Amino acid sequence: MLARVARFLLTGVANSAVGWAVIFGGLWAGLSDVAANAAGFGVGLVLSFTLNRRFVFGVTGAVQGREVAKFLTAFAIAYGANLAVLFAARSVLGVGNALAQLPAIAAYVVIFFALSQLFVFRPAASE
Repeated sequence: MLARVARFLLTGVANSAVGWAVIFGGLWAGLSDVAANAAGFGVGLVLSFTLNRRFVFGVTGAVQGREVAKFLTAFAIAYGANLAVLFAARSVLGVGNALAQLPAIAAYVVIFFALSQLFVFRPAASE
């Protein structure tokens, strides 16, 4: 399980780096901030699904539409929790305080991992 968590965190770092690269590349290429952000999140979600499915949870075979829907649902729930925690932390630490992002990110990571493990992807037989 610890190895799976480490792979999940590594996937998150890779996903963030690629997403940011797409966003900043899009801005550099002249996209609006909204379009660049959407492109970055779109690419990031595809990469996240792909890496989590195979590298983190060891799922092989054809991708099923239901699996994608579950993944997007898990993302939406985790992101909603991220925003809820962010707004709560902002009320304590103040709007614009970067430290408010820390508990929000932690909530996202824990919830998204749990939902991915229990709801989205079947566990690999070897773990």
